[in-house]
Amino acid sequence: MMSRFRLPWRRILPEPCPGTRGSAGTCVRVRASSSSSSSSRLVLGIESSCDDTGAAVLDEAGVVLGESLHSQKEVHLKTGGIIPTVAQQLHREHIAHVVQEALTRSGVTPGQLAAVATTVKPGLALSLGVGLRFSLQFVRRHRKPFIPIHHMEAHALTARMLRPVAFPFLVLLISGGHALLALARGVNDFLLLGQTLDEAPGDTMDKIARRLSLTKHPRCSALSGGQALELLAREGDRSKFNFKTPMGQHYDCNFSFAGMRNQVTMTIRQQEEVEGVGPGTVLSCVNDIAAATQHTIARQLAKRTHRAIVFCKAKALLPTSNPTLVVSGGVASNQYFRKALTVITDATGLHLLCPPASLCTDNGVMIAWNGVERLREGRGILPFDQEVSYEPKAQLGVDITADVKQANIKLPSVKLRIAD
Repeated sequence: MMSRFRLPWRRILPEPCPGTRGSAGTCVRVRASSSSSSSSRLVLGIESSCDDTGAAVLDEAGVVLGESLHSQKEVHLKTGGIIPTVAQQLHREHIAHVVQEALTRSGVTPGQLAAVATTVKPGLALSLGVGLRFSLQFVRRHRKPFIPIHHMEAHALTARMLRPVAFPFLVLLISGGHALLALARGVNDFLLLGQTLDEAPGDTMDKIARRLSLTKHPRCSALSGGQALELLAREGDRSKFNFKTPMGQHYDCNFSFAGMRNQVTMTIRQQEEVEGVGPGTVLSCVNDIAAATQHTIARQLAKRTHRAIVFCKAKALLPTSNPTLVVSGGVASNQYFRKALTVITDATGLHLLCPPASLCTDNGVMIAWNGVERLREGRGILPFDQEVSYEPKAQLGVDITADVKQANIKLPSVKLRIAD
């Protein structure tokens, strides 16, 4: 489904945002270089695909000159999940301020920009619409080229802003709305190896956290579902509950998380009966359930990624020298998942790269960087008055999942020994 708007007429350091605060809920990275803007083409990136309103100005070297990010997290925690109309309204209320703050912090005027890059796919339709409408008005007013951005492409390429990563490389993108494995062969050249068949790992973790009533837990009230599960899992015993890893008899790279969530939900219900409590009460065994849930998700991510590596090596799709796996997306911030994937990359001889947590979640920096990469190659650069559509659902690259399935790869045994 596509919805259209026609208007009438030095690199960033791999660490979390240092804490420079703008308005409430806004995080800003300050200028990293005072001279870079004078000799480099500058790109403004705008992100509004889900529940974060982000903007950033970057130069061609990947230096973040200014960034602003307004998070809706606290609002959606109170409602128990993202309500699209609420997200849309919050984007409308904050996008102008976020963009202006990024520009102000960068010391860059609209006239100095070489282009504006904005997420147009995939994502929540109402949220995408706010960002696209604002961006088209902005480029029309300032007569700047427009670069439509695929949200998952931006996640995949973020690592190239931090250090040199040559194409091709394998990428695992995991978030609240997505789970996919792809081979990145170029800035806009991807082979899709596998994707989720039902829900994404972040969504699964959020739903399980809500069923466990973790917002009532004194240590988790201000955390997202995934963050809460990761925190509690550190003190849990994953062996107390044995959840079956989905897709075990499917020799492809697709994911499935809904069935595992049903297993966990049934276990929660059983434990409520054992403890004599009803829904809404935090169970005494919550840490163990969190640990078992996290480990089961980690096993699936590791196995599907392992198969993707074996497939790519068999087809000579990865370089023989220093092959790389990039892991990004909000769920990639989970340290336990990173450790599980490290076991796989160590066993297969790949180099694992994960952007810092601040760049794994949605942000304007990755959108601006994707714009920089496209601007360099002259790909997807549109005139300011061209009609542009947003797409809530959009595939990344060429789908070769059938080829992966046909390869029917049975994996060698790798023990996931992960230190908690």
